[in-house]
Amino acid sequence: MSPASGYRRLRAHSVATTDDGGAPSPEILQTQRAATTRFYGKHAKWALFISLGLAAYIYSLDSTTTYTYLTYATSEFGSHNLLGPIQVAQGIIVAVGKPVIAKVADVGSRGTAYCGVLIFYVIGYAVIATAQSIQAVAAGVVLYAIGYTGLQLLTQVVIADITTLKWRGLVLSLNSVPFLINAFVGSNISAAIIAHAGWRWGYGMFVILIPIALSPLIATLLWSERITRRRRHIHAEGPKKAYTQRLLDTTEQLDVVGLLLIGASISLTLLPLSLARHIERWRDAVGMLAIFFLGLIFIPIFVLWDFRWAKYPVIPFRFVVNRSVVGASLIGALDFMAFYLTFTYLFSFVIVVKGWKLVNTTYFMQIQSISMTLCGILTGIYMHKFRRYKMLLVGGLVVRLLGVGLMLRSRGAEGSNFELVVTQILQGVGGGIAALSIQVSSQASVLHGDVAMVTAVVLLITEFGAAGGGAIAGAIWSSEMPSKLAQHLPFLSQAERDKLFGSITEAASKPRGDPVREGVISAYGDVMKTMIFAGIAVSILPILVALTMPDWYLGDEQNAREISEVEVVDEDLDEDED
Repeated sequence: MSPASGYRRLRAHSVATTDDGGAPSPEILQTQRAATTRFYGKHAKWALFISLGLAAYIYSLDSTTTYTYLTYATSEFGSHNLLGPIQVAQGIIVAVGKPVIAKVADVGSRGTAYCGVLIFYVIGYAVIATAQSIQAVAAGVVLYAIGYTGLQLLTQVVIADITTLKWRGLVLSLNSVPFLINAFVGSNISAAIIAHAGWRWGYGMFVILIPIALSPLIATLLWSERITRRRRHIHAEGPKKAYTQRLLDTTEQLDVVGLLLIGASISLTLLPLSLARHIERWRDAVGMLAIFFLGLIFIPIFVLWDFRWAKYPVIPFRFVVNRSVVGASLIGALDFMAFYLTFTYLFSFVIVVKGWKLVNTTYFMQIQSISMTLCGILTGIYMHKFRRYKMLLVGGLVVRLLGVGLMLRSRGAEGSNFELVVTQILQGVGGGIAALSIQVSSQASVLHGDVAMVTAVVLLITEFGAAGGGAIAGAIWSSEMPSKLAQHLPFLSQAERDKLFGSITEAASKPRGDPVREGVISAYGDVMKTMIFAGIAVSILPILVALTMPDWYLGDEQNAREISEVEVVDEDLDEDED
């Protein structure tokens, strides 16, 4: 975001061979190509495609329903203002979890990694469904986030395992097709559950559905891995290592020190940003500032450890000097930052300002996902036909910027419904193109042994941007909304304004035309425009980065780097013969 021990040794050997920047031997390249096809046979591949489709459906149903429940969960405990910080904490776990899960998938297996994902998914949703406080909700969100990020990463890695570059974009985009169904089905489900059963049942149903949906995929992977281990065990050589030595080897391959350092640096840096606006005492502010700088200190320590001492680093140095990896990571982070700046409080804005029925609101919230999915499929077809992606990526980011810019009017109290819908369509079109392009380009630029980790690195930095965008959105909301409510509702007491600030159901309880409701609408519009200005500024930067990206040829190989390395090796061999 490999299973057999023989393949893990192959990956370690190829990593060590290419760490110095030189080309790997033709034998290693040939073995890498064969490893993928041998591991997943014809029948196993079809079983994987079918079970991946089932997992994709339940993943999309989750994504199109549960985000609405969190808004009501925070409001029930009078803590709607904590929606941003909770999503930031979720983003941090989603970011930190990716390299951990990628390491487990490489050192252990894809199947065992999926088992861990399932456990965190179920426990997290069970905690949320039975929560009696906002703290319990937050804890459940953190646990669930580990399962969520794992499912996202591992699905992309398995698809990369069984597809060539020519087909990868299309297969990855087809994996999102269930969003087209659940954009409507999920909206009706979430609206019905909120109206009749309550948000707790919305989370609780997935405690049952997730295991059912993931079981076929896990069974297929574990079966394939078992067959492969048996075959390779026959050819294994050398004495079996002691348990202690195997444990030390596993710890070294996981790079536990590196994972702890990167987790600490991301968490300690982002958490103070999200909590800054909730600090009232000077001592607490100083403490948060100290935590923030401690997180910054951990970053160079992690870099020093990974680049100089770690034998199996979390982020190898070759990723840092790879333009495709760096470019894809920056584009993903900046694009997600702009997205969450404008999307974090969009549901609240529509409920309060537009006053639509709940089902219509949930339909609206899916417009961007539908546009992204459809454009992702078209992008995959384009990649398959023309074998390139760079100009499409640049164009998609320009369309994305246009969609953000037009929100300056649509997010105000005077904006029309049509304008609001168009901005979401434009952002979905640009986002669908950009997301698929950076994913394929980063995977194309590395050898197969690095696919899981490079996918994790790009998604990690992307989620870092998402957490940053959520943190900024939460800070803007917490700092500006109280003053805007005071400006537009001076006739209310502070306690009444605090109640409106803490719950969208309270803010939307008055009918349109009521002075209180109109004052709240004006306050929402003012705060939203501040977020849009920040989103526009951030959205310009990915376009500049995209112009520097290489335009890999997407051929019939598992990665474009392999083709380049083979050409280099062949040239060297020809020179030696001369």
